[in-house]
Amino acid sequence: WILARPLSGHTETFSYYVMEVSKGGGSKNPDRDERIESIIFVVEGNLLLKVNGADYQLKEGSYVFIPPGKKWEIVNLEQSNAKFHWVRKVFEKEVSLSVPEFFVINEKSVLDLEMPNDKDWKTKRFVDPSDLRHDMHLNIVSFEPGSSIPFPETHVMEHAIYIIQGKGRYYLNGNWVDVEAGDFMSLRAFCPQACIATGDEAFRYLLYKNVNRHIRL
Repeated sequence: WILARPLSGHTETFSYYVMEVSKGGGSKNPDRDERIESIIFVVEGNLLLKVNGADYQLKEGSYVFIPPGKKWEIVNLEQSNAKFHWVRKVFEKEVSLSVPEFFVINEKSVLDLEMPNDKDWKTKRFVDPSDLRHDMHLNIVSFEPGSSIPFPETHVMEHAIYIIQGKGRYYLNGNWVDVEAGDFMSLRAFCPQACIATGDEAFRYLLYKNVNRHIRL
């Protein structure tokens, strides 16, 4: 499924896919564009990732960063289907910094960091915000039931939001919208936003944003 792609009035910096792979499915050359960096986040099943001759087992919660120019393969060796999110972006290299390296990690190994003065609003960051080599982030934001972003906020970057657990109400440019697991939102720069977790379980979502670069003109 293609949920977002560069299109006038929609997104400018990224494409966002949800991939479902059946037994034996996959690709030996999933991206031929050597300008592209990718993030993969597995939400279901087990996959085998091959990078530079090395094998990596991916399961639910696996997060992968693939830098531009890196050759990779992916295949589903299990009986059941596998599903992963795939964010693609043209990498914008900062001339004074190196290209960030490939890595694989599972979300279970990454701590949730509490937001200032609110222990029920947390962010799981897979990349250190101070690492300026990266020009995009995909984080997991979570709220305990009843917790919220208590004020409308705006950002200079684009956002993509995919709800992976729970229910909430999201404030988008003047309107409150009910959302739940499986819903996707694309927010242009400066879109006022806020939210509140309305269900009886944690409200969690994947959050994309482009970061650390001058505005392209």
